[in-house]
Amino acid sequence: MKGVDILPIRIDNELPAKVSLENENIFVMSRMRGDTQDIRPLKIIILNLMPTKLETETQLLRLLSNSPLQVDVEFLQVESHKSKNVSKNHMDRFYLTFPEVKDNRYDGMIITGAPVEHLPFEEVDYWEELCDIMEWSKKNVYSVWHICWGAQAGLYYHYGIPKYPTEQKIFGVFPHFCLDETHPLMRGLDDIYYVPHSRHTEISRHDISQVKDLQILSYSKQAGVHIVADMDCRQFFVTGHSEYDRDTLAKEYFRDKDKGLDIQLPYNYFPSDDVNEVPQMNWKGTANLLINNWLNYFVYQQTPYDLNSL
Repeated sequence: MKGVDILPIRIDNELPAKVSLENENIFVMSRMRGDTQDIRPLKIIILNLMPTKLETETQLLRLLSNSPLQVDVEFLQVESHKSKNVSKNHMDRFYLTFPEVKDNRYDGMIITGAPVEHLPFEEVDYWEELCDIMEWSKKNVYSVWHICWGAQAGLYYHYGIPKYPTEQKIFGVFPHFCLDETHPLMRGLDDIYYVPHSRHTEISRHDISQVKDLQILSYSKQAGVHIVADMDCRQFFVTGHSEYDRDTLAKEYFRDKDKGLDIQLPYNYFPSDDVNEVPQMNWKGTANLLINNWLNYFVYQQTPYDLNSL
């Protein structure tokens, strides 16, 4: 649009997600061009633990791009686990390892979910490395956004809060409401808003209430605790998947059906519960608002200009 200046995300020019985002008319800037601008971009690092690496990259970059802030994004991998669903060349080309970033400072970090809910945390093959990264983040990252299993892992590591198996998979698009409408992260949300969930475990509202440094910001009667924040707003724990695409839950459902697994229809997802109908995406606005509020109020406005002073 003429006269409108939209600041972009800065990513590697060869990252496959760049083409998808440009096809959606999302402004993506190469690092070379960004380096010539007289502005300090926010430095965000994404620890991507999802098996669907390329899809998750695009989903998160799409949200980070919808902001007036320039965001410089790097991807991080765990060395103690080898990805099976993406090429080694992709990981070597676009992902850093912890030894390569441990001396760096970042404005923000995103830790994704992972399909390892059935395991005790200590039995996850990269648990020790993840603990090292989460400990490092306390001094080297201003604010961390944990997603789904990443949120459960963060609450367990930082506060000893356990996860519990659910009788049935929490699977679908659920209504939520704010518990603190005055909190900056929740600004602009509707009285009832929708978020996708896909998990077999949950955290307890009671357990969290016993930790004075934590606050539950939002809740769902069906899906339980949604967003938890520490009192300094340096750590956010989010149990849902606002970043999901329209068809992500459908892909999970049909994948499990094809495997012969006992999987229920995702709640409130397919119109009239007809799997032949295209799902309506009623969580996009919430996803963009939450990430923008996080970037603005708890990363951009709070982090020091000189990251070395973190």
